[in-house]
Amino acid sequence: MNVKKRSIWFLTLISLIAVITVFYVTDRTSPFDGLQLFSNQTLDDVKLVETSSTNEQSFVTKSNAFEEMRMEVQDKRSKLNDQLTKKVGSNDFTAEEKDAAYNQIEELVKIDGAEGMLELIIKSLGYDDALVRIEDNSVLIDVVSSEQSSKKASDIIYAVKREWPKAYKVEVNFDGQ
Repeated sequence: MNVKKRSIWFLTLISLIAVITVFYVTDRTSPFDGLQLFSNQTLDDVKLVETSSTNEQSFVTKSNAFEEMRMEVQDKRSKLNDQLTKKVGSNDFTAEEKDAAYNQIEELVKIDGAEGMLELIIKSLGYDDALVRIEDNSVLIDVVSSEQSSKKASDIIYAVKREWPKAYKVEVNFDGQ
């Protein structure tokens, strides 16, 4: 019985090798020439378009402000995480206190991940940039958008509540460009 299984596996392997060999031997080269993309002729055909610098400056300003706020939140959480990590590693606290500190560290990690995920979801809705901050059961959202409507805010709130069920209060602020 064991010899039959080996021979079946061997025949299957040989037939698979034969099929792959035939495929590679008869494979035609593709007409796509990747080097043609970088030729001088292609570069000459490309037309540069001037964009409005005011929108870019406004967007860059908002994005920089969002980055600064992200850094402040990350700094505050990093300090709290360091304190909790020291508490977990210390012998001065009881097992219950260490367990509570460990649970807080896990919660901070979940919140960081959720904020990043929610920012990506909001950006996928067509916004240039978004800043999400989760505090307790509240979610504070700042969005860079020239259009402000209650429907757009409702779409964002719906997406946030779908992904973060702990969001009981969601506040959306639009920052125009």
